[in-house]
Amino acid sequence: MSHIDNAISRRLIFAITLTAITLIAEVIGGIWSNSLALLSDAGHVFLDLFALTLSLAAIKLAAQPPSDRHSYGWHRAEVLASLINGLTVFLMAIAILYEGSKRLVAPEMVQTTPMLVIAVLGLIANLSSAKALHGHSHDDLNVKSAFLHVLGDAAASVGVIAGALLMRYTGWYQADPIISIAIGLLILAGAGRLLREAVHILMEGVPRGMSVDRVAVCIRGIDGVSDVHHLNIWAVCSHIFALSAHVEIEPEYDGKREELLHRIEHELAHEFHITHTTIQFDCTSCNGGPLIKELSHTERHSGSCGHSHS
Repeated sequence: MSHIDNAISRRLIFAITLTAITLIAEVIGGIWSNSLALLSDAGHVFLDLFALTLSLAAIKLAAQPPSDRHSYGWHRAEVLASLINGLTVFLMAIAILYEGSKRLVAPEMVQTTPMLVIAVLGLIANLSSAKALHGHSHDDLNVKSAFLHVLGDAAASVGVIAGALLMRYTGWYQADPIISIAIGLLILAGAGRLLREAVHILMEGVPRGMSVDRVAVCIRGIDGVSDVHHLNIWAVCSHIFALSAHVEIEPEYDGKREELLHRIEHELAHEFHITHTTIQFDCTSCNGGPLIKELSHTERHSGSCGHSHS
């Protein structure tokens, strides 16, 4: 693992530790103070804790070498974890919204002092985590995602603090379920986004913010390339993109295939962060094909290298 990855890992572990302590404190404080808003924020903290842990796991998984059984390594474990977590948090958000709607009709008394103390401590922990992650948030996509999660939880903590102060000085206890419903909707949106992205990756969808046409235009714009077809783009996980394509080259570049391949790979990595490529070169006299190849199911035969056993 590189020096930069070690530095990022240390900061993530620091943030995970603070977030885990905050989660425990908010669960205990929420039960003690009878504050649904604090418990709802604990649910949001749980989502952030998962995001931070996932970012750390992505760095660790990236260091694991591929094997004969897992040729891409263990990167897809991140997507499966996201799917399971998304379903779990989605159900949690539904429970928060249900309980919040009940308390909105019949408000319950809340002990604002412990609620306020825990929320302030949570805010301090969130800001400390954000400060630790900010230095690498522009260099690593995983850290940037974790940094934004922590900032979102800091904003939720501010909402809980405002609610605690409002209830403390006005006695308007409906503020607690209103804040919890708002946080529940925030969690629901986050869970929905997590599920949508996980399913999209598992369905071999084109990575978010990318299009087959744009990538094809980029490849066609490279000197020596006359056309591209049978182009497929997919994500191995949230930060590793792969591509396969048939690329037709001009006759005068037939002897410069290796140089042309390096140029294509450089453009794909620089413009689209596509780092895993499988490119087949064709000559211009070959028949062109469609940009996207239609797949069909074929019968599976046993045997080795195409030779079936009798």
